[in-house]
Amino acid sequence: MTRALLVIDMQRAFDDLDFWGATTNPACEANVASLAAAWQASGEPIVVVRHDSVSPGSPLHPDSPGNTLVGPVAAIDPALFVTKNVNSAFYGDPDLHAWLTAEGVGELVVCGIQTNMCVETTARMAGNLGYDVTVVLDATRTFDLQAEISGIGTVTRTADELMLTTALDLQAGGFARIATTAFFTGA
Repeated sequence: MTRALLVIDMQRAFDDLDFWGATTNPACEANVASLAAAWQASGEPIVVVRHDSVSPGSPLHPDSPGNTLVGPVAAIDPALFVTKNVNSAFYGDPDLHAWLTAEGVGELVVCGIQTNMCVETTARMAGNLGYDVTVVLDATRTFDLQAEISGIGTVTRTADELMLTTALDLQAGGFARIATTAFFTGA
């Protein structure tokens, strides 16, 4: 079974903490770069995904400088480059599922930003589609969240809490295994 590395939304916009708020895991970019180097050395396919927001004010909008990929990911010559404007890489262009099927890819190793948003949504869909999925938690990153929820009140979670909750939900729910970069790179 062929496996592919799926690198999600590693874009400069996520460096803007004034916009996104407090974050966690400053090693994310270096860990993604290590994974990409291991994949390139093995000759296994890498899929790079970029979020192209349809909201003109978003730092992820194609006209924004924040839409660009971070240096180590921009340097990758991917087997497939997907653009999307929703949380799941399976609703992008070109069709990720069709490409993976045509290439005989049955195992996905997922990393990127945001842990509890696009990474989690993509991993859940991949699991539901029958892929063998691993999320490399220390090669993901997210941000503190707060929302006013009707009937509940204000709910706040730190980025660390969200990362751990995502790990628990994905692994305990049977969507994906959770691993670290060292598992794949030996470092």
